Amino acid sequence: MPQPAKRVATVRRIQRSRYKPDEVHEIFRRFSVQRPEPKGELEHVNAFTLLVAVVLSAQATDIGVNKATRALFERADTPEKMLALGEDQVGEYIRTIGLWRSKAKNVIALSLMLIEDYGSEVPGERDELIKLPGVGRKTANVVLNMAFGQHTMAVDTHIMRIGNRIGLAPGKTPEQVEAELVRIIPDEFMRHAHHWLILHGRYVCKARKPECEACVIADICKSPEKTTSIPAPLVELEPQDIAQSL
Repeated sequence: MPQPAKRVATVRRIQRSRYKPDEVHEIFRRFSVQRPEPKGELEHVNAFTLLVAVVLSAQATDIGVNKATRALFERADTPEKMLALGEDQVGEYIRTIGLWRSKAKNVIALSLMLIEDYGSEVPGERDELIKLPGVGRKTANVVLNMAFGQHTMAVDTHIMRIGNRIGLAPGKTPEQVEAELVRIIPDEFMRHAHHWLILHGRYVCKARKPECEACVIADICKSPEKTTSIPAPLVELEPQDIAQSL
């Protein structure tokens, strides 16, 4: 009588950063010199408008969102004012943004929920934020970081690409990349880390053609796609020198 096949336990291999702790520290030290006070590019005037802007930015560019929300936020910068506008009027303001119908519905729904459940205040806890319509982990992390100064890592397409391309935080999902970045980035740099990575991915380590010659971490980078082989010494980088190289 044939024996039943044995069940073989599979062990999920955890991907780790290719960089040693001192290399990670140097990477973010240079980012901090290059951009001492990095700013998110979504325009907003308070925590509520930041939350709305991030919800609207899903599958849309920051530039496109800003064009739509400038007029919207002049009319509605609180949950009460947004709710008073109504779904149809909100939709008129954001028609140029992808998925605008569902986003207008979410904006009104989250405004109502903020009023009824949170005293019109944006909550400062991830578990509460993700209860709001249209708010996922990434959106919650952006709001917690920018509005509340928490050391969160919001993994967008740029950070996902950099994490895997240069081996800083390999992962198949945003959650895996986020967990590894939070694990390896020194606490002193976590406040601005996600902005540094986003801006680096947007303007230097681009998707189609990374501009390695303009990269402040080119000599440390371990990406097989790196297009420059000229090493740079590990020296203090002056902001004016970096600005000239970009």
